Amino acid sequence: MRLGDIAARIGAAIEGDPDLEIAELQPLDQAGPGALSFLANPRYAHLLPASQASAVILAPGVTGPGCAVLRCDDPYRAFGQATALFVREVAPEEGIDVTAAVHPEARIGPGARIGPLAVVGAGATVGARTVLHPGVVIYPGASLGEDCVLHAHAVVREGVTIGSRVVLGAGTVLGSEGFGYLPLPGGGIVRLPQIGCVVVEDDVEIGANTTIDRAAIGATRVGRGSKIDNLVMVAHGCRVEEEVLIAAQTGLAGSTQVGARTQLGGQVGTAGHLRIGADTRVGAKAGVASDVSEGVTVAGFPAIDVALWRRAMVALRRLPELLRRVQRIERALGTLVDPKLPPER
Repeated sequence: MRLGDIAARIGAAIEGDPDLEIAELQPLDQAGPGALSFLANPRYAHLLPASQASAVILAPGVTGPGCAVLRCDDPYRAFGQATALFVREVAPEEGIDVTAAVHPEARIGPGARIGPLAVVGAGATVGARTVLHPGVVIYPGASLGEDCVLHAHAVVREGVTIGSRVVLGAGTVLGSEGFGYLPLPGGGIVRLPQIGCVVVEDDVEIGANTTIDRAAIGATRVGRGSKIDNLVMVAHGCRVEEEVLIAAQTGLAGSTQVGARTQLGGQVGTAGHLRIGADTRVGAKAGVASDVSEGVTVAGFPAIDVALWRRAMVALRRLPELLRRVQRIERALGTLVDPKLPPER
């Protein structure tokens, strides 16, 4: 693409030749001739002077390395917009592949693409222009909206409803039975049937090998515009509201509610039947054991206010030193509880 065309599409001011040809996008330290790069984080500024990129996206006031520059207030966002211009979608041919198994009672919208070895069950609906990559399985009665993309081996179980423009990563499973079991006092375990469903609203993206279980009764719901990473577990009866971001390996126990626009870091775990308020941020590896208020940032296990958690972590590193000081004081006073403790060093 011509640099001038890219600048126009991302709303950047151009400093240099608008007819410069851009063939790819690369990081600063890997970019060569024909590549467009960017600088958003100051910690990488040392890479800028030596970069061989043909053009870079920079914020106002940042000195360029001698190549063409695209100026904008938010270089990271602009680079993301530029990346979208270079996307090359891979999809099955329009229509139904000869090796796919589509039930005669399934409803397939115009322009849909159903790839090799995909399966669509009786009464299922596949919306217009929706893409099913190889090996996707749509159980009977499931419903997919328009312009969805389901990557290889995604599974949509019976009764699941998916809105429009939803993306499912490879190996994603929606609508499996929730983990519902009742241990009996005298021994044995009774399985509790999970007869609810899963509802995924419009513009949701779900990463590879993520699982979202159907509710025991009612619906497990993922709200409009939410983005869920790879390897996330959403248990039965959870409610994820709109525009939530959930990073990889997070696990939500049954009936967890996550408020709108909340962000959960990697490997967050929640106890069941609690609510995380809207506009909240939860740090990576945090364990959420009780309700969290709106608009706060928490971290640690159990999750507490992030400022308090940081102070606690600083204090934790000082514990050995503090223990030695206490031992010296107790020895001086003759009140050492355990005289067999090794002397302080």
